[in-house]
Amino acid sequence: MSPAEEEKSLPLPERWPRASKFALSAWAAAVAELVTFPLDLTKTRLQVQGEAAVRGSGAGAGQAVPYRGMLRTAAGIMQEEGLTSLWQGATPAVYRHIVYSGVRMVAYEHLRDVLGRAEDGSFPFWKAVVGGMCAGAIGQFFASPTDLVKVQMQMEGRRKLEGKPLRFRGVHHAFMKILSEGGVWGLWAGWVPNVQRAALVNTGDLTTYDSAKHFLLLNTPLVDNGVTHSVASCCSGLVAAVLGTPADVVKTRVMNQPRDKQGRGLLYKSSMDCLIQTVQGEGFISLYKGFIPTWMRMAPWSLVFWLTYEQIRRICGVSSF
Repeated sequence: MSPAEEEKSLPLPERWPRASKFALSAWAAAVAELVTFPLDLTKTRLQVQGEAAVRGSGAGAGQAVPYRGMLRTAAGIMQEEGLTSLWQGATPAVYRHIVYSGVRMVAYEHLRDVLGRAEDGSFPFWKAVVGGMCAGAIGQFFASPTDLVKVQMQMEGRRKLEGKPLRFRGVHHAFMKILSEGGVWGLWAGWVPNVQRAALVNTGDLTTYDSAKHFLLLNTPLVDNGVTHSVASCCSGLVAAVLGTPADVVKTRVMNQPRDKQGRGLLYKSSMDCLIQTVQGEGFISLYKGFIPTWMRMAPWSLVFWLTYEQIRRICGVSSF
């Protein structure tokens, strides 16, 4: 048998390992995103409530802001906008995770191979941190346009209730409108806090999951099964929420702010300016606004993603993560 014929006889995951892992991670991420998306919408609405820059500029000035909390916010959205509005912006969110999770998972495993494992087969913690931050940043940079559309579409229901005209008719219209108003670079508005957040979140998610899983396998009687994956994913969801929430608040506000014809933000000059205004106007604790729904979303998201990802890898004949 010739080398070409031998290669064709190999299973698909062995012929195209990175493409296969990209597809599998995108599939798992889409499942996790759809299951937990209502919590993401609730979190986004909470993070822009009481925005100090808006209160001090024109239309929103002097108006009281209903700090309703996670459950009351979710119930209010259902009562005021309908049940299906909890999935408003889900389409670009799934598009985002196809790009984001696909790229970050492939990048992390590639960096893990490049940086090398320890003699006992584990991945040293400092290497896992470097790999997680780099993989998250790379994945998020490529996915930033879809994240921008997702955040802005999530706020359409609130604009309707406030009597403001809706900005978008759908995902395609949102992309085209942002492109026409801000140019190609306008699709990457807010990419700096976006990438910063992704680097921190993946330090919590990828780094913690990988480290916790292999620690459990090496130091406890647990084997590589759903129990180990569940424990490791719970740890990764909590750490990711703690590290990522402040950057997520800044990212959401920068991406949701109104813009001029050149695509420049009207409320914040940069992510650092947003951070300073938020802390000065609302206090340090405001950086953790939406932490509970963030954590309550990240924990089940992480659990669904990792369990799905590990299982479909096993079914498709790809080695465990």
